[in-house]
Amino acid sequence: MPQHFIRKLEQFTRLSAADRRAAWDIASQRVRCLRPHQDIIHEGDPPEHVNLMLDGWACRYKTLEDGRRQIISFFLPGDLCDPHIFVLREMDHSISTITQVRFAEIAREQLLDLTERHPRITQALWWEMLVTVAVQREWTVNLGQRTGLERVGHLLCELFIRLRAVGLTEGDSCLLPVTQVDLGDATGLSNVHVNRVLQELRGNGLIVLKGRQLTIPDLEALQRVSLFSANYLHLDREGRHLDANGTDLLQA
Repeated sequence: MPQHFIRKLEQFTRLSAADRRAAWDIASQRVRCLRPHQDIIHEGDPPEHVNLMLDGWACRYKTLEDGRRQIISFFLPGDLCDPHIFVLREMDHSISTITQVRFAEIAREQLLDLTERHPRITQALWWEMLVTVAVQREWTVNLGQRTGLERVGHLLCELFIRLRAVGLTEGDSCLLPVTQVDLGDATGLSNVHVNRVLQELRGNGLIVLKGRQLTIPDLEALQRVSLFSANYLHLDREGRHLDANGTDLLQA
């Protein structure tokens, strides 16, 4: 589903019809599928291409010698896994699927050709990279300063808003296929602590979790409790499409 990739690029700049066709083509040529809990690439492997998430969820993670895992980021449909990965001789982290995933493998030559011929796509990819770095800064603050409830609430706000930006929410609900263990590995909390935080968020009416479905009845309230501000996601770039009433068409 390259439309998620195109929609993400258009958060940052306006694309022409030729830009959209080129982005669609590069995302449709070499597509692979993996089952849940499989490594797309493992730490120590030489990176040979950029992976573009088309459908499903994945995560970037590091594992310590004793088996403890830290999830460093989540990849959602439309996300590029490190567009400048070719500068590395070997991977210093791993990327694993969370759900069944479809992703496109983009060769270095293809990506260079795309950026040379389509400067607006290049501009959008630069912004995408800057947002990725901003997200990592925010995760560092999350681990270092926020309480357990704030950490989990902040992460849920971020995931919901990122999904909404590429058209993968329905009203105040979205798919949340991560487990409590995944949430703990991303927030530095034990499984027991995550469970207690989720129960508190439920009890306060801030979230509803039914299976793999997350509903946030009052996003502003959850943002306040979690000390969340979406400014680091930089969703106010020139690529936003507003209708006559000022409604953001990319989020409608």
